[in-house]
Amino acid sequence: MLFHSSIRKELARSFGATLVVLFTIVVTIMLIRTLGLATSGSVDPKEVVLVLGYTVLGRLHIILTMALFIAVVSVLSRMHRDSEMVIWMGSGRGLAGLLKPIFWFAWPLLAASAVLVFLAWPWANKQADDLRERFAQRGDLQRVAPGQFQEDSQGQRVFFIDKDTGDGTEGRNVFITSTGIQGESTVSARAAKLTRQGNEQFLQLSMGQRVEMFPDQQGFRVSEFEQYGVRVTEAGATLNPNGAMKTRWTWDLLAQPSLQAHAELAWRLGLVLCALNLVLVAVAISTGNPRAGRSGNIAFAMFAFLLYFNLLNLGETWVARGNISALGFLVALHGSVFVMASLWLAKRHENFSFRSVWRNRRSRADIGAAA
Repeated sequence: MLFHSSIRKELARSFGATLVVLFTIVVTIMLIRTLGLATSGSVDPKEVVLVLGYTVLGRLHIILTMALFIAVVSVLSRMHRDSEMVIWMGSGRGLAGLLKPIFWFAWPLLAASAVLVFLAWPWANKQADDLRERFAQRGDLQRVAPGQFQEDSQGQRVFFIDKDTGDGTEGRNVFITSTGIQGESTVSARAAKLTRQGNEQFLQLSMGQRVEMFPDQQGFRVSEFEQYGVRVTEAGATLNPNGAMKTRWTWDLLAQPSLQAHAELAWRLGLVLCALNLVLVAVAISTGNPRAGRSGNIAFAMFAFLLYFNLLNLGETWVARGNISALGFLVALHGSVFVMASLWLAKRHENFSFRSVWRNRRSRADIGAAA
């Protein structure tokens, strides 16, 4: 029918435009964050685009939910502001009648959001964490880039190589400083070559000197050498098989009795319930007031979304600490939002206000007194 089709078409246009804007903003923020991680040495600069893709995919469900919420608010606010809602209500369509066409438009997006939460979220986090952990567990010499100071995996030594060869086995103007229980030492050499003895790797330095500083004595010791070997560590053999809770599959969380697993499961299920409730909230809060301007409802919608999402994250922390059960948290937060949104929608659908009830009671009392 005309009423349903007109609303769905306008929702589709508004949702598409909002999705493009939000996606661009999120990609820009994630790109800046990923480049920061690459600069600090947490992410391989060659895998920035790959890590960015996994990160954005893992948060795509939030983008869909927010875009749908803003689209519903903006469309219904425009209909109120342009008096289209008055015409539909005058033809017998109440505010609650909007729920059917809106949910008919929203259910594919809600289903896609659920799939992203339960399947794409842990998979994307797992892939991104594997890339970061594999890069963090690389060998000490693999961390070194010419012209840069780089710390080793244990945080006890700092390497610097001025120039190296194409295969990375030789270098010029090498500087190594290390800190341990026996004190601090600084080694500098004109050249270095990577060699292997058995299962261990050594950095063979030539034509240099070593400066040792002892913690219990005043002074230092300087020694020169023609050849000097420094043992370097290699990459870790295996990655963490368990990983964080955000990388676990949903069915694995169901089989685990830990509080952290319950918290992560409540957070994922809460995102789906949050998307459902936000559609109901959007219908309830949408109104039009020409004196309030065009951005009033959008600003309130953004505030409501951020408040709801922050409460969801706070509840996850409470469940993980054992302050509240997962079921109690879901009922308390999402149940209360559903009840309040339903009451608000019913109030606006029936055009109910306490002021009008008070006026009617006073008018009846005046009529009774006059009689």
